Amino acid sequence: MIQAGKVGAEPALAQGGYEIAEAMESLAPEDEGDLIGSIAVTLSGHATPPYSQPGGSHVVPENQVAITAGNADVRYPHLQEYGTKHHPAQPFFWPGFRLAKPRAERRIKRALAKAIREAK
Repeated sequence: MIQAGKVGAEPALAQGGYEIAEAMESLAPEDEGDLIGSIAVTLSGHATPPYSQPGGSHVVPENQVAITAGNADVRYPHLQEYGTKHHPAQPFFWPGFRLAKPRAERRIKRALAKAIREAK
């Protein structure tokens, strides 16, 4: 039954990750589009981009999805998010996450419940 839950949750996790990333992209300031283009969804078993925020490059554990901003070419998302002495903050990452997270959580819960029902 545990395996059924894992398999049932994977598509919901991925879809939730992409929806959260889309919310972040819609809030990100657009100058040349580099910041928006650096927002990435990484599925379990794959490595996040180097220099990405939060946390840099790491392999995403099983049953998780990571949404990151930044890469080897775009190393300033944290400065955009929190601002600097000379540049006011333009938050996009955490507001986008908070905006889209509840819907993603509901989708994952429904997928798990369905997988458990079908496994019985």
